[in-house]
Amino acid sequence: MSIDNGSIANPHPHRKTSIPNILIVDDEPDIIELLELTLARMGMEVFSAKCISDAKLLLQSRQFQLCLTDMRLPDGEGLDLVNYIGQHCADLPVAVITAYGTAENAVAALKAGAFDYLPKPVSLKQLRDLVKSALSLPPIQTGPASHTPSNQRILLGESQPMRQLRATIDKLSRSQASVYISGESGSGKELAARMIHERSARHKEAFVAVNCGAIPENLMESEFFGYKKGAFTGADKEHDGFFLTANGGTLFLDEVADLPLAMQVKLLRVIQEKQVRRIGDTQEKNIDVRIISATHKKLGDCVETGQFRQDLYYRLNVIELIMPALREMPEDIPLIAEAVLAKICREAARPVCNLKKDALALLMNYGYPGNVRELENILERTLALCSDTQIGKEELQLPNKAKEIPQNTGNLTSIISDPGLPLQDFLDQLERESIIRALDQSRYNRTKAAKTLGITVRSLRYRMERLGLNEKS
Repeated sequence: MSIDNGSIANPHPHRKTSIPNILIVDDEPDIIELLELTLARMGMEVFSAKCISDAKLLLQSRQFQLCLTDMRLPDGEGLDLVNYIGQHCADLPVAVITAYGTAENAVAALKAGAFDYLPKPVSLKQLRDLVKSALSLPPIQTGPASHTPSNQRILLGESQPMRQLRATIDKLSRSQASVYISGESGSGKELAARMIHERSARHKEAFVAVNCGAIPENLMESEFFGYKKGAFTGADKEHDGFFLTANGGTLFLDEVADLPLAMQVKLLRVIQEKQVRRIGDTQEKNIDVRIISATHKKLGDCVETGQFRQDLYYRLNVIELIMPALREMPEDIPLIAEAVLAKICREAARPVCNLKKDALALLMNYGYPGNVRELENILERTLALCSDTQIGKEELQLPNKAKEIPQNTGNLTSIISDPGLPLQDFLDQLERESIIRALDQSRYNRTKAAKTLGITVRSLRYRMERLGLNEKS
């Protein structure tokens, strides 16, 4: 149903209706007619405006579930309307239709907060897919982090950096743009990626996390793109690979800077063409995957040194999310530490432990080169060696200043606090302390820690799970 600007306003502009209201902002009659017919067949109620000023009047009188705006309008740019909607209708997804310098304008629209973009000539399939995705967006979370639904992951803390981070994540979740997450090891990059996915239109589909630095180079193509049965020796069944598994959802590429150049070329092609061909297959399959990437390295520096392709860098880094270091948010450490302690105690079925004031002061003054992951490991180690429910400064075994890692790893007495244990307990404690030491030295990079210990990453994960060590990102 098409209604012009002179229609009677909704007497209840903020009451949701069962039929979605779609706002089209365009000054080309042919485009408006095409969009109106397509959306009407999808069961939508369509309103149209030919300029930004008319669109604002409609936005003030009605509630919409989606806005489609052209990039060039008689009284301004489509980006002006994107900014207006972001300020006054934060829960309204807006998509930009663009034909002028498509790539640059599309990126600018996404950075301004647009949900997605449609290139001209408009593909009706792309239009229908975009509308379905936009209408499946979950409502924006309001209130403090503590009020977040229990089935959603959260970033704890009320410091200014943490509040800003959560606000940015909420904004990014309402977009289809590729996101590059930068930050130190252990700062929660995968957690942020999962939060973006869980709050996005893709939340009902798969989230596939890939550690690019942990895949052998000769297996990368088969792991990413999949293979058909019989494609090579050992291919005894079909394998979809990361892209097809994540189809419709989100693919998180952790430590993306570790991808070899040959794989970067293949990855770029898949992202550009939105198609993937399994090894041994003769046909390509269409994919719809949102890419979120991360690394603790400076990806821009990798581009300058020739270690990372510039064209892939621009594809991945449409919007950058910077994770703050834990040392920048000392006021959040008590809240995070208490939550970690409660989780560990709950999983270990032991009474809840509390941190004394001197322990909290020590934790707040520590530098955390391994960030939240290091804090988790410190508390996990403390609880493994402490039976008391009140944890003081002494139980943390943490220096007042920057943490010093002992160099003499061969001295058993420096590793084992109580050698008078049963043999198996003695060996488990030795293994636990050796793993913690290797994680400390590698800044909690499990791939490097495994190499230091002379074992595989899989073996390290198994040992950490067996010993009750936390290996969360």
